[in-house]
Amino acid sequence: MTAINNYIESNKDRFLNELLDLLRIPSVSADSKFKDDVRKAATFIQEKLISAGADKAEICETAGHPIVYGEKMVSEDAPTVLVYGHYDVQPADPYELWDSPPFEPVIKETELHPDGAIFARGACDDKGQMYMHIKAFETMMATGALTCNIKFIIEGEEEVGSDNLGIFLEENKEMVKADIVLVSDTGIIANDVPSITVGLRGLSYVEVEVTGPNRDLHSGLYGGAVPNPINILAEMIASLKDDNQRINILGFYNDVVELSAEERAAMAKAPFKLSEFKDSIGLSDIEGETGYNTMERASIRPTLDVNGIWGGYTGEGAKTVIASKAYAKISMRLVPNQDPDKITKLFEEHFKSIAPESVSVKVTPHHGGQPAVTPTDSVAYQAAAKAMETTFGKEPIPFRGGGSIPIVALFEQILGSKTVLMGFGLDSDAIHSPNEHYGLFNYFKGIETIPLFFQNFADMQD
Repeated sequence: MTAINNYIESNKDRFLNELLDLLRIPSVSADSKFKDDVRKAATFIQEKLISAGADKAEICETAGHPIVYGEKMVSEDAPTVLVYGHYDVQPADPYELWDSPPFEPVIKETELHPDGAIFARGACDDKGQMYMHIKAFETMMATGALTCNIKFIIEGEEEVGSDNLGIFLEENKEMVKADIVLVSDTGIIANDVPSITVGLRGLSYVEVEVTGPNRDLHSGLYGGAVPNPINILAEMIASLKDDNQRINILGFYNDVVELSAEERAAMAKAPFKLSEFKDSIGLSDIEGETGYNTMERASIRPTLDVNGIWGGYTGEGAKTVIASKAYAKISMRLVPNQDPDKITKLFEEHFKSIAPESVSVKVTPHHGGQPAVTPTDSVAYQAAAKAMETTFGKEPIPFRGGGSIPIVALFEQILGSKTVLMGFGLDSDAIHSPNEHYGLFNYFKGIETIPLFFQNFADMQD
């Protein structure tokens, strides 16, 4: 590994500056005004794959944002690793809550990142983590260390549901087939506690609309005599959970897989301090489903959360109206065996059933995804664990994450390929939030570790 480490060290400034250039591109997939920037980011990735040594790298059109596909084939006899990542990012709103502009990356020291962290939208999710793989690929090519065939799928729609990725995979099965999928859109427990994610929750995401009168009404002339959609929506949402924080939707828990006492005990071995958890997000106390601890609530239990709610007048000053309509966006994180389509249907039926006759309700499903559990006894997992043990100096802990990466189930369903989730971010990196950041330690540790995975995966083949 001396040649690899030397190459990384001698190119460290360039590796960082290239990432900063990528982070300056506001590739927000959810907002059409950034459409040109999303394509600009795709072109950036394509060019960097070519310069890193890919045999080919092309922009593949979809009905939405493009997918960048690249590959380097070293031998017909070598195993093939498919690297997945995404170059699109979440909206940066509200901009006023950022300490620095979200698309003007800055490097600052933090308590958890004393070596510095890059503050920018997409720094951790997923540009920084995705770009590690391109720089690791360049490093392996430059040092003659690439022992596996490597393929890249870098998409531009992960943050809006990856609607066109499944179509792309179906239409290009032969081109993208691989022995294993490697993803770094996850994290580690701490910089001194390496871990590998072995489970992810699924997702059902919906938007609800409650309609009352046929127009906004004067709250003095009509208040008390007509239904107020905002009040009613708030009451409906409040009824979705009971006092024990369980979800009040008939059939919601029918397919939930309960972990055994032994499995829960194994989870509890991961280091966790409740006081530090509360301090990190500025809370004096926590809450959640009765009978489960904080780590379990955030990983092995399903949830229902309001992600946004609006209606009526929200501008400066006062405007005394009863709104005609009220809206909310609601996400449900799902655990193994829960089907997102079934859960969405159960939610829609329940939500309409609890609405008073004075209003009408519309439920619009957005994107969803299947939960996933990845094996820890596979060659690929062992290759990743050995790689992280080498670079971190200690064996990584298998860990169940609370987020959702729907493509994990998609890759297995369409390609028959399992996934290794070897991420390097921290929960404190504020992904999807103002002041998102990614540690320089984590960025370069990923570039150092990924080549070891490839070497180990090749060496462990029968």
